Amino acid sequence: MIARVVYLVDLGLTTAAFFAAFYIRNVVMPFVAPQQFPTGLFPLSEYLKVYPVILIIWSVLLFTYHSYHSHRTVPLTKEALTVFRVVIVGNVILATLAYLLPLRQLSRAWFVLFVVFSAIFLLLEKIVLRMIARYVRAKGLNYRTILIVGTGRRALEVARKVAEHKYWGYKILGFVSDGHRLPNGWGRYRIYGFVPDLKTLLEEGEFPEPIDEIVFAVTRKKLDEMKQIFLMCEELGIRTRVAMNFFSNRVARIELEELEGIPFLTFTTTPSDETQLALKRLLDVTVSLVLLALSLPALAIAALAIKITSPGSVLFKQERIGLNGRIFTLYKFRTMIERAHELRDEMSHLNEMSGPVFKVSADPRVTRVGRILRRFSLDELPQFWNVLKGDMSLVGPRPPIPEEVKSYHRWHRRRLSMKPGLTCLWQVSGRNRIDFDRWMKLDLQYIDNWSPSLDLKILLRTIPAVLSGRGAS
Repeated sequence: MIARVVYLVDLGLTTAAFFAAFYIRNVVMPFVAPQQFPTGLFPLSEYLKVYPVILIIWSVLLFTYHSYHSHRTVPLTKEALTVFRVVIVGNVILATLAYLLPLRQLSRAWFVLFVVFSAIFLLLEKIVLRMIARYVRAKGLNYRTILIVGTGRRALEVARKVAEHKYWGYKILGFVSDGHRLPNGWGRYRIYGFVPDLKTLLEEGEFPEPIDEIVFAVTRKKLDEMKQIFLMCEELGIRTRVAMNFFSNRVARIELEELEGIPFLTFTTTPSDETQLALKRLLDVTVSLVLLALSLPALAIAALAIKITSPGSVLFKQERIGLNGRIFTLYKFRTMIERAHELRDEMSHLNEMSGPVFKVSADPRVTRVGRILRRFSLDELPQFWNVLKGDMSLVGPRPPIPEEVKSYHRWHRRRLSMKPGLTCLWQVSGRNRIDFDRWMKLDLQYIDNWSPSLDLKILLRTIPAVLSGRGAS
C-alpha cells in the first residue's frame, strides 16, 4: 500500500516538474533575459501530447531501478543515485524519441529545466520520506521483528549493527543459540533454546510477537544442517536472511547475482556499477574525441619534427598489458632513437626505479625533440586513440609491458583488474620520484576508492602536473 502511494507521489512530482519547466521557460526566462530567450514555447497543448509518454517512461524506470523495494537499510546516497539514474536515463530516452519522431515542439531549455526539477523534486521527496519514517520508527511504530539464529561472533555483529541503527525499524526478539554463550551486555535479549529446537519453536510459535524475518548468522557447516528449517520458513512465509561474512575479505565486496535462476555469490574488488562505468566510458570517448580534434595541429607539428630530426618511424608501437591481462598495442610518438629497446640491457645500471620498472631521467637514447615531447607529455597524445578503441581509459593504472608483469608479486597483479589509463594517482603524485611499491599501492588505492568524482579530480590535477613537467623524463 505504501509503495503504491509513493509511486503516485513520484508521478505527481514528475508532473509538477513537467509544468514547472514549461512555466519557467515560457514565462520567466523571456522576461528575465529577453535577448537570449526572445519568444515563448509552443502552446501547452503541444507539450501535453508528450506528457503520457513521460509518465510511461518514468514508471518503467522507477520500477526497473527497484525504487519501491524496502529502503530501511539503504543509505541516502544510494537512493539519490537511483533518482539521478531515473531522471538522466528517462530524459535520454525522451530526447531520442524527440529526435526520431520528431517532436519539434520540445525546447532544449525545457529539457534542461525538466531534468533539474525532476531530480530536485524526487530527491527532496526521498529525504522527507526518510525523515518521516525515522520519526515513526523512533515512536516504536512501523518496525519489523527479527530472530537471530546464532550466538557467535557473526550473530553478535549482526545484532550490534541492528541495535546501532534504530531508524532501520528492526526489533530483535532474541537469539537461538548455536552453542556459544552471549557475552556480558547482551543479557536483555532472550535465548529461545538451541538450533536443533528451532523447527519445534517455529511450529509451536513460542515467541512474544510474530516473526517477520529470521537472520541466520552461523557457520557454513551449521547452515548445511538447516535445509529443512529453510524449507519450513519458506512454507510459513517468513523472510530469511543469511549473514555471508564467512570469509575475512579485506578488499573484495560481496554481491548476490542470478544467472537464469541460479544464485551466485560474487566477490569483486573492482567497480561494478554499470551506470557509473557507462558514464566513465562516455567521458573517455567524449574527451578523447574533443582533445584529438583540438590537438591536430600539435600532432602534425610533432610528427613533422620527429621525421625531420631523427630517422625512423614517427609512431612508437609497443605491446602492453591491459584489463585482466589482455595484450594490446599502445601508440606513442617516438622519442628515442630507432631500435632503442635493443640497448636497454646495456643501460640497466642507470635504472633509477626499484622493482621491475626501467626509468632513466637523463636517458641518452632520447632525442632532442623527444625530450621536449616528454617534458610536456606530448608523446602520449596518440594514446587517445587507444582510449577511443577501448583498450585504455582516461584515468586508470598505467599499462605495464609483459616483461614487467612477469616480475610482479601476487598483490601487484590486482592493478590489472581495472582498465589502464592515460593518467592516475601515480602520474599526479610525482611520477618517477615515487618508488615501485608506493606506485603499486597508489594504483590499488585508486581501484578501491574509484568513483566518477575521483576520476574528475585526477584529471584536474593532471593538467598542472603536465604543464609543470613534474617527474617527467
